[in-house]
Amino acid sequence: MRITRDNLLHAAKSLCTDFASKKDPDALMTHFSTTHQCVAYEHGLPILAPFLGRHFVGRDGVRDYFKTIASTLSFDRMEFSEYIVDPEVQKVSVKGRARFTWLSSEQSWDEIFTYVLDFDDDCKVTDYHVWADTGAAYLASKGQLSTG
Repeated sequence: MRITRDNLLHAAKSLCTDFASKKDPDALMTHFSTTHQCVAYEHGLPILAPFLGRHFVGRDGVRDYFKTIASTLSFDRMEFSEYIVDPEVQKVSVKGRARFTWLSSEQSWDEIFTYVLDFDDDCKVTDYHVWADTGAAYLASKGQLSTG
């Protein structure tokens, strides 16, 4: 299959829509490669949250990443915009925003975050990178997030 900008954009939007719709990890995994080793990596220090700074490798690892997120955080009003598609290197970057809540402390914050997604020749995700507000997540996890 020849990878086009439209193919990549559709694949990225499909994953983002399913994540924003709170699909379960098994449903999200339909967007990930079965022919290449996958990795999910959320940039940040591992001491700040259980999903930060760790390479979740392979399909089982990526599934564990989504399960860890679901057991730690909830979110509302998630939306994605500003998709940047590069068919030459088969990558899509996208800006997201949502209101997150750390489940154990029930503290919430509004956040803007970025995904960079790499795709295989079948338009399935191989690398899933996230940059987000790790400081807010850490403070919320400790019940120390200022709301003022």
